[in-house]
Amino acid sequence: MDDMICVGTISGAFGVHGEVRIKSFTADPQAIADYTPLRSQDGSHVFDSVQITRSLKNGFAARMSGVASKEEADGLSGTQLFVSRDTLPNLPDDEYYHTDLMGLEVVDTGGNPLGTVHAVHNHGATDLLELQVPGQSKTVLLPFTLAAVPTVDLTAGRIVADPPDGLFD
Repeated sequence: MDDMICVGTISGAFGVHGEVRIKSFTADPQAIADYTPLRSQDGSHVFDSVQITRSLKNGFAARMSGVASKEEADGLSGTQLFVSRDTLPNLPDDEYYHTDLMGLEVVDTGGNPLGTVHAVHNHGATDLLELQVPGQSKTVLLPFTLAAVPTVDLTAGRIVADPPDGLFD
């Protein structure tokens, strides 16, 4: 799965004719339909076509190849949708796929360890890096902005951060 990237998830059925609810994680949410074939994480389901039929709150209704009934759509609830990395467009130097940030070491501008990236969240305003603090069970949310994260070095597997005052107190 290293060359696979999660681009969305099926959240259940929409209606009674086999449509599914999809939450897209792509920059242009409707572009999820352009990245076919979509696969489940275990490879048991492959969807060669996705046709978005309407916008919904937090996603879309869509027809997917191989899904013909409400029962089949309900059975796919919670299924994450993956595509091969080479299917996705190349990103500019200052943009990253969330999966590439996962597990990176985060240090401050003096080189002191702050944690590792445990997750990447977006609640509308900006991305937040959830850092697992070394030697602690707590996590810290670091704004993923140029001011707070001036350097991301994927080759070195490291992020240099200048966190806001008080964030790690």
